[in-house]
Amino acid sequence: MYMYRVVQDFINDWDHASSGTLQVIEAITDEKLDQAIVEGHNTLGWLGWHLANAPAFFGGEVGLSITPAGGPQDVPSSIDEIVAAYKNTSEQVKQEVMKLTDEDLVETVESFGTQIPRGALLLKMIDHQTHHRGQMTVLLRQAGLKVPGVMGPTKEQQA
Repeated sequence: MYMYRVVQDFINDWDHASSGTLQVIEAITDEKLDQAIVEGHNTLGWLGWHLANAPAFFGGEVGLSITPAGGPQDVPSSIDEIVAAYKNTSEQVKQEVMKLTDEDLVETVESFGTQIPRGALLLKMIDHQTHHRGQMTVLLRQAGLKVPGVMGPTKEQQA
């Protein structure tokens, strides 16, 4: 099972992943918060808010103390609020994980009905974020907004 075994390795990946996610969230405008692929699906606003809240769940499973940004369905009407909440959550993740030891990462905890190493849950948290960030980049393009080149240059940046 792939997992983090060294705290600093997670911190390095989290810094990179959260920076990319922040770029995507910051590309959203208040006018496009309700952008969804089709009606009834996740919106840009909901996805950004979800990413500001999800680390509290994953962190709780790992044994970290991360305060949720707010209620999962209480999506703010301002992208600035979502950005601030994500920044706060992202920093909490980093500060809390830095309290762990490398030995803590290989220790198993109960999660999703099974025993799983903390380091594997931290990987799932980053994978979860990457999944939703990808959804958001599609919605940004659909909304006519600039897509940041998080994993490499975008088509527009290559032109």
